[in-house]
Amino acid sequence: MSGNLFFTGLSGLNVARSSLVTTAHNTANVYTTGYTRQVAQVATNGAIATGSGYIGSGASVTTVTRSYDRYLTAQLASAQSSSAALNAYSEQIGRIDSLLADKTAGLSPLMQSFFTAVQGVANTPADSAARQQMISSAQSLSNKFRATNEYLSDLNDSLNEQITGSVEQINTYAKQIAGLNQQISMMTAAAGGQPPNDLLDQRDQLVSELSQIVDVKVLQQDSGKYNVFIGTGQSLVVGDQAAQMRAIASSADPTRQAVALVGIAGNVSELKDNAISGGSLGGLLSFRAQTLTPTQNAIGRLSMAMADAFNTQHGLGVDLNGALGGDFFTTAEPAIFTNAKNKGDMVLSGAITDTGALTTSDYSVEVKDVGGVLNYNVTRLSDNKSMGSFTTFPASFDGVSIDAASGTAQAGDTFLVLPTRNGARDMDVLVTDPAKVAAASPVITGNTAGNQGSGALGAASVDASYAQTPLAANVTLAYDATANTLSGFPAGADVTVTLADGSATTYAAGTAVPYTAGAKMSFDGITVSLTGTPAQGDTFSIKRNVAGVSDGSNALLLGALQRTTTVGSTTFNGAYTQLVSQVGNRAMEIKVASVTQDSVTGQIKASQQSISGVNQDEETANLLMFQQMYQANAKVIQTASTIFDAILGLSS
Repeated sequence: MSGNLFFTGLSGLNVARSSLVTTAHNTANVYTTGYTRQVAQVATNGAIATGSGYIGSGASVTTVTRSYDRYLTAQLASAQSSSAALNAYSEQIGRIDSLLADKTAGLSPLMQSFFTAVQGVANTPADSAARQQMISSAQSLSNKFRATNEYLSDLNDSLNEQITGSVEQINTYAKQIAGLNQQISMMTAAAGGQPPNDLLDQRDQLVSELSQIVDVKVLQQDSGKYNVFIGTGQSLVVGDQAAQMRAIASSADPTRQAVALVGIAGNVSELKDNAISGGSLGGLLSFRAQTLTPTQNAIGRLSMAMADAFNTQHGLGVDLNGALGGDFFTTAEPAIFTNAKNKGDMVLSGAITDTGALTTSDYSVEVKDVGGVLNYNVTRLSDNKSMGSFTTFPASFDGVSIDAASGTAQAGDTFLVLPTRNGARDMDVLVTDPAKVAAASPVITGNTAGNQGSGALGAASVDASYAQTPLAANVTLAYDATANTLSGFPAGADVTVTLADGSATTYAAGTAVPYTAGAKMSFDGITVSLTGTPAQGDTFSIKRNVAGVSDGSNALLLGALQRTTTVGSTTFNGAYTQLVSQVGNRAMEIKVASVTQDSVTGQIKASQQSISGVNQDEETANLLMFQQMYQANAKVIQTASTIFDAILGLSS
């Protein structure tokens, strides 16, 4: 009997000791990141059958388990992934927001200064200082466009480096998780199926840290090993094997790093940006696709629209030497990338046909074989809208024209068209001589001295076609009161008369034109209007302006471009304001979402820690409880020893 009592007390002593050690382990790891509270699981030993019934034989520790909730752990990893993505996005977009919204050094004040300088030339066209100020303001503006583009390009380079760093971290975590899978399996088997809790904690912590870089999904095998998946189901870790990721130049856009997965068999698969979600890496890729690229394209579009509109109007004026104005700004051409995986050798070229129709999107051209005929399908990437399919070149869409420069395509080939990406980068001022600022109108009008009537010929305006066929000789219009007509228009020039109600009539070359006061008369790109009541024989002159010294009429038209809807359906300032507003609103939206998600993550973490975290007060209470248990069982052993000694004494 005393022997049973001794072994029963000894079992309780062992249970108390194991519980004390487990509690001490918890206390020692109270601040260990990723540690999960452990509990010694106690079970009653089998009872001994006697004639008086079953007599208990104490207790034993069956295993040590973790206070672990798999659902909460997975939920926390997902929440942390979302938080990391939003934080990364918010940090990056904040930089662009600060750049665009600068009221003193941004593009908006420089555009205003430039058009103010243009107005100064219109007011004092003979002042060389005003002309130089216009050129200097234009150079400052173009420098700012280039600097803004360079900042955005540097930001893209920084993203490339961060993507590379993130991929290296993912590879490290994947390798460590696979290694722990193997260790856990081996140690579990060596311990007869008992779980190596500390290694399980280490593995869960690695998964948690990995989830902050990229969103992961974990599937636990029956053996206890983790299979880890990323993206749209790509395998990163399968049991003891870890795949590797690689940062490579995108096959579609070599200026940008893409993420590729190197499979266990060695096959390399480039992942689309939208296949990676969550974590800091997902946040960076989302920022690049949703904000960085559209912003760079928007700045490029603005610079291209401004350069094109200004060049067109500047080319319709004359400088101080009487020569038609040349291009004032340089203009960019679309960039077209041939996919590195293409099987054909076709190279595409591009041109801008209408800057007013440009968007801020890039475009994909995909070659498909339809019944033996190659079709080129164009997709606008910003909204995945099809822009049509064509079988021959050239093809036009959204103000862009593309053509086959050389080579032939094969089915499956793709091309990336970037209409505006380099617009700001390539903007510069071509006019550096103040005398070559075309501030004057190329055509001047006049009323012949001695006219008897009240007819007055207003200032002429010219359109883009005038630059192709400038006025060859002076024109003198004569009024015939009997027929109420005007004659003297250039030989070979049809004349179109547009009345106030918008109706227009075209008169063949050499035909006298009926006179209507205020009607617009257009020929060879020139439009004039005669008002009043001319008398018989009155004449009116239309001449080439050979020395536009005191004429600022074309500069007035250049200044009016500031208020013209030349960028889509808005003005230059309107387009820039829209961009600033869009980026600012998006930055605020991401910031609010980030704060909200951080709060959600904190709540989930609190719930998870309420189960898995170590509570120092609770562990202190457990220490006292198990200490008393130890002392009580030691007393049982002491009692058993006393009884045994008494029995030995009786037998002697």
